[in-house]
Amino acid sequence: MRLLPGLLILLAFPLLELWLLAELGDQYGGWVLLYLLIVGVLGWRLIKDEKFSMAGRMMESLSQGGTPGRAMLMSLKNLAAGVLLLIPGVITDVIAVILLLMPAPGASRSRKPPRNRQRGRAANDDIIEGEYRRED
Repeated sequence: MRLLPGLLILLAFPLLELWLLAELGDQYGGWVLLYLLIVGVLGWRLIKDEKFSMAGRMMESLSQGGTPGRAMLMSLKNLAAGVLLLIPGVITDVIAVILLLMPAPGASRSRKPPRNRQRGRAANDDIIEGEYRRED
């Protein structure tokens, strides 16, 4: 009995998407097809770009002394949005845009500087480098 509401939602969602696409197709005609093609290309491009930038984000996170978890969650969120953009339908596109507009997990927290560095001090304070000109 617990599975029944989940199955009804899973069956109702594609039907709702098809009904909405049919209504929009009646109202706007070929523009809906053009919209679906453009959004599909954007979703494909998002997935392709995210595939290449995920490793860079993880390496940057590791070099700053953090864990790659936040970078992985951000990449996973963008990949999910790309897949939702690939699926033809207006409701999935709205969900994808909401995912893309959500801030990165933990973005509001400020980062702490690494403990082994002291702020405002150079490695050796005795040496001052620069150019000079002697005037008599």
